[in-house]
Amino acid sequence: MAVSQHAEPTTEPAADPAKGVALVTGASSGIGAAIARSLADQKRWTLLVAGRDPDRVAGIASETGGTPLLGDLAVPGGARRLVTRAVDEAQHIDLLVASAGVGWAGPFATMPTSAVDDVLTVDLVAVVQLVRMVLPHMLLRRRGHLVLIGSIAGSLGVEGEAVYSAAKAGLGAFADALRYELRGTSVQVTHIVPGVVDTPFFARRGVPYNRRLPRPIPPERVARVALRAIDRGSREVFVPRWFRIPAGIRALLPGAYRQLAARLG
Repeated sequence: MAVSQHAEPTTEPAADPAKGVALVTGASSGIGAAIARSLADQKRWTLLVAGRDPDRVAGIASETGGTPLLGDLAVPGGARRLVTRAVDEAQHIDLLVASAGVGWAGPFATMPTSAVDDVLTVDLVAVVQLVRMVLPHMLLRRRGHLVLIGSIAGSLGVEGEAVYSAAKAGLGAFADALRYELRGTSVQVTHIVPGVVDTPFFARRGVPYNRRLPRPIPPERVARVALRAIDRGSREVFVPRWFRIPAGIRALLPGAYRQLAARLG
């Protein structure tokens, strides 16, 4: 599949100088699509919506008034090509929402090598590469916001999702370390940590979500929290907020937490 192709060439720059430029990856469905819609409702962003399904990307672009960017973050150089195309379209990026993600569920011992590579690449490596590409521009312009969509799996670890949990844990550590490094600059880092979200993610990972609790929440709820976090400059936000409690217990009392998790599953 070709990457970073734009559905229709433009004759004018995509950016409105009165608006900030927001690039949302994984914008064709789920949390990314919900965030793109919410940003569009604010009417203060020039939107660049990225994904790898041509029809869905075109659909969300039409709905939000954004510019569609096709790109597959799982392929080598995909992140670099996506950012290059985004800067060609809008000259700069003020807000990066890294929402693209893939999963896989099942025993790690039987996980296909290709699935290991895809999860680590899309959920962690590509995000690091995206940030590496946009951050120098933000520092030069002395403004910018990086929003990284993580998962409660990265804070707690989830049985049957070892690689996904590892990738999201790495993303959280990356956000923390980067935030320390950017102290004193005007570039902010926000880590959004959703719990179970009602999106096509579970169908695509190969195993449906069949737990009674916690109940899945709609992606629009995550989007609302994300936009509040952007406006307030929040560092890390759990959705729902009560997920901060087991994450805190695990950090303070890891032995007790693991015993409880082993009994409850």
